[in-house]
Amino acid sequence: MLEEKIFNDYKEALKNKDTAKSSALSFLRSQMMNAALEKKKDKLDDNDAIVVIKKQIKQHQDSIEQFKAGGRQDLIDKETRELEMLKGYVPEELSAEALKKVIEEVVAATGASGMKDMGKVMKEVMAKTAGKADSKSVSDLVKQKLSV
Repeated sequence: MLEEKIFNDYKEALKNKDTAKSSALSFLRSQMMNAALEKKKDKLDDNDAIVVIKKQIKQHQDSIEQFKAGGRQDLIDKETRELEMLKGYVPEELSAEALKKVIEEVVAATGASGMKDMGKVMKEVMAKTAGKADSKSVSDLVKQKLSV
């Protein structure tokens, strides 16, 4: 499971005295524990863990933008290193072409004909892509497809 892999990587970082990696993984683990408590579970399944990791990735990306605006290269470097490490735990994103193909299949299967069906199409596409596509790009492509 993904949660166990993160814990093992955290222990390894502690043994190797890699403070940057251990602190980032420690924070990620605490976020995962909080998510598990919210869901009243002992451990998160991989899909739930991916959601938590993607949330952390988004926060790091936002931080990098803020630090660029503030001219803080030292913090940009730190956030970028942590961001790359977190990206190693999530499945690779689908390409735009593969995502368009999934959307076309869902639109054909559901018989969606306009923007009124967007919610139904989004739900199906997000279920099929399961963490391999971010909701913003899916939303943009579905809008594009349904408005034609």
